Amino acid sequence: MKGSLDAHFKTALKRLIIEACDLADRIDAHEIDDDAPLFGRSSKLGLDSIDALQISIAVQQEYGIAITDSKEMRRIMTSINSFADFIRPE
Repeated sequence: MKGSLDAHFKTALKRLIIEACDLADRIDAHEIDDDAPLFGRSSKLGLDSIDALQISIAVQQEYGIAITDSKEMRRIMTSINSFADFIRPE
């Protein structure tokens, strides 16, 4: 099943992001909108490039998927839905 269509998978991905970026005291997984930006001024999470690196390491450890190109990383990590579809395309 495509990642963006699997609510349980997206919740697990949100929890991975929260844990990787040490955000548990600031936000809960259900507060993250699936289409909201993960980075930038309009992001509820307020993530930066260091967070992106921590998330990519966590994804590699959890799912065995490496994201090595920074431009590709920005495209992939646009939102939970885009990130979920990258990790689980079908």
